[in-house]
Amino acid sequence: MTAQNGKDLLVKVDMTGDGQFETLAGLRATRVSFNAETVDVTSLESQGGWRELLSGAGVRSAAISGSGVFRDAGSDERARQLFFDGETPDFQVIIPDFGIVAGAFQVTALEYAGSHNGEATYELSLASAGLLSFTAV
Repeated sequence: MTAQNGKDLLVKVDMTGDGQFETLAGLRATRVSFNAETVDVTSLESQGGWRELLSGAGVRSAAISGSGVFRDAGSDERARQLFFDGETPDFQVIIPDFGIVAGAFQVTALEYAGSHNGEATYELSLASAGLLSFTAV
C-alpha cells in the first residue's frame, strides 16, 4: 500500500438535509479521532491482579477537527448556521483508500482568525451525535 495524500481526507456536510454532501471549503488540515470509554470490572478475583474490562460496554465517540482558509463559500455558511442553531446533520469523512465514516455530528467549536498581512483562517471542531457507519472502499 502506498502513502496517501492528506488533501484526500475530506469532511463533507449534508447541505440541505436531502443527502447532498459538499466538502467543507478551504480546509488545509483535518483530523479524525475515534474513542471508546472503558468499563473497569476488576475485582479481588481478577487473575494476577490484572485489570479486567467489560467487553462491548462504554460510550464510543468520534471527533473531527480541521483548519483552513476562510472562503465564505456555501459550506462555510452552513457550518456557521449549524453552530448557532445547534443542529446535528449528517457528515461524511472520506478517508482515502480506507473508507467513509458517516453519521450525525454537532459543530462544537468554530474559530476565525486573521492577521493584517495574511489570509483569514478558521478552525472547526465536530463531535459525534449518534450512530456512525463505516463503509469500506
